[in-house]
Amino acid sequence: MRFLNLVLGLILCLFFSLSASAERITIAVASNFTAPMKSLVAAFEQTSKHKVRVAYGSSGKFYAQIKQGAPFALFFSADQAKVSALIAQGLADEKSRFTYAVGRLVLWSNRDNLFLDGQHFLATDNYNKLALANPRLAPYGSAALEVLSSLGLLQQSKAKWVQGENIAQTYQFIHSGNAELGFVALSQVMRTGKVAHGSYWQVPSQLHQPIKQDAIVLNSAKNSAAAKAFISFMHSKAAKQIIAQYGYEHV
Repeated sequence: MRFLNLVLGLILCLFFSLSASAERITIAVASNFTAPMKSLVAAFEQTSKHKVRVAYGSSGKFYAQIKQGAPFALFFSADQAKVSALIAQGLADEKSRFTYAVGRLVLWSNRDNLFLDGQHFLATDNYNKLALANPRLAPYGSAALEVLSSLGLLQQSKAKWVQGENIAQTYQFIHSGNAELGFVALSQVMRTGKVAHGSYWQVPSQLHQPIKQDAIVLNSAKNSAAAKAFISFMHSKAAKQIIAQYGYEHV
């Protein structure tokens, strides 16, 4: 009997020890990465005791919130500049920095058969509204401006712009029909490895700077086991396969 009690005691100690070491972290993720991150978190939690809560939004807003002390463990930015700024301000662990994805930009319309050659269609000026993300807050918006400039269509198209606060809102403008077409992330219109519907033109990568998206561990999570586990998972082959399914490239 004493032996049985001893064994039960050890089991209970082990159970409570494991429960105590499990963590729940909150991470900030750029809107363009919403779909893959949902799949990544689901895959991670299937094999981990840790849980991940995700906030999606514009990288610019998250950058401002982190500077004000927002309690995020990790930051998955849509660019590299904001991560560099956080490091320079001593708010993040430079050693943890890595590029988790390289984004692709597409010109997309919810209407089928509206165009095949996006460059030619934009030049015709035969559309009502052109949606793009706010270039001051969203890297995909900055890339869209670079594309229009590269094509010599910046001034011609300006009167037709509608700007989303982030790339998610920009997508909604187009999806709802408030804008006939616009620039969004390829991952937003891909389903099971291909563009689900509508008209799209994948912008040639030489028309804008590469959209390298960096992630980093914030100071508040330097010693977090959950943060370390999730970053380790993001470097895994399984995670990279999930990311590729949504049209992102690797460095």
